[in-house]
Amino acid sequence: MLTFQKTDKTKLTAATEFEKKLSAVGPQYPSIGDTVRGTVISVGRNEVRLDIGGIAVGMVRGPELDPNIDLSVGDEVEAAVKDLDNEFGELELSLKGAGRKRSWDKLKELMAQNSVVPVKILDANKGGLLVRVEGVNGFLPVSQLSPENYPRVVGGEKNKILEKLRELVDQTIDVKVLDVNDEEEKLIVSEKAVWETKQEGVISKYKVGDMVEGEVTAVTDFGAFVCFDENLEGLVHISEIAWQRIDHPQDLLKVGDMVKAEIINVEGSKIFLSMKKLVPDPWRDVAGKYQVGQMVKGRVLKINPFGLFVELDSEIHGLAHISELADKPVKDVNEIARVGDEISFRIVTIDPTNHRLGLSLKKPKEEVAAEKAAGNAATA
Repeated sequence: MLTFQKTDKTKLTAATEFEKKLSAVGPQYPSIGDTVRGTVISVGRNEVRLDIGGIAVGMVRGPELDPNIDLSVGDEVEAAVKDLDNEFGELELSLKGAGRKRSWDKLKELMAQNSVVPVKILDANKGGLLVRVEGVNGFLPVSQLSPENYPRVVGGEKNKILEKLRELVDQTIDVKVLDVNDEEEKLIVSEKAVWETKQEGVISKYKVGDMVEGEVTAVTDFGAFVCFDENLEGLVHISEIAWQRIDHPQDLLKVGDMVKAEIINVEGSKIFLSMKKLVPDPWRDVAGKYQVGQMVKGRVLKINPFGLFVELDSEIHGLAHISELADKPVKDVNEIARVGDEISFRIVTIDPTNHRLGLSLKKPKEEVAAEKAAGNAATA
């Protein structure tokens, strides 16, 4: 075995001759300071061995390992040549310095070119997924997942979200590099950016005002997602599901329902839908049903600290504010009514534009004044 020392000129000359012989019959043998690309063939406790294109084996060990890179057999990585022949007759390599810089430079290039890169998902936490690109560990936030992999969990429970994310571990997905900062060693990637690019042509076919029909794919606290056309997905916010007030989208919708909706906004790849816009607004005719001062019977739907939500009919709901529940101040709304109670209210305000109707349990001022006058007359 030939042994070369950097400080021995004779041995360096021998090494140069050795490299010339190698280059004459095959790939160029690396020199000290070169950056080489190799495949991991073994991972030890404090060392990693790389196959350098079939012409040499290199070792990375001790302080030359990068604690931020978690390597496995089969991974490809770039390293800097520190020595041509260590005590095992192998190249002595470093994952720091030139090799590390090359990885970050490549990541910046991928970001600048908006390139699509396949990555393997290594692990998951409550915030997203851990991946590795060009030998550098990166992060894919939950918000940057495609609709297909986004964990839609009712109530947004973090533990259930984590369960969904862990199902993706060991899968390979396509991503784009969103942010690269080698000084802070921060790498952020996005699967959603790849999906958005694929959907641009499909989304461009639609405009605000178009009607679509699709299947409810998820129901959350804030609304429902509807899939239509070529895997396009839009959000029907809870306020756009129906004209009347609803406590939760699942009161009216469930996964698998087929619904019609109108596109009300498109922001990049985000499509916002409305179901209620395809149904006549019942508040337009509210004046034909109800008038201020009218006594109506209503069913208590919900009790809040500030009052009662009351159903007058299937389409028109009203609010009896706490200040309108009794002639004397009310400390606890629950003392006045329970959910499901049917009570007679007096309509005090109607605002069709803002879909508001005010109710009261208090006696009219005129009636209170008349009763007061009658009481004064009786005591005179």
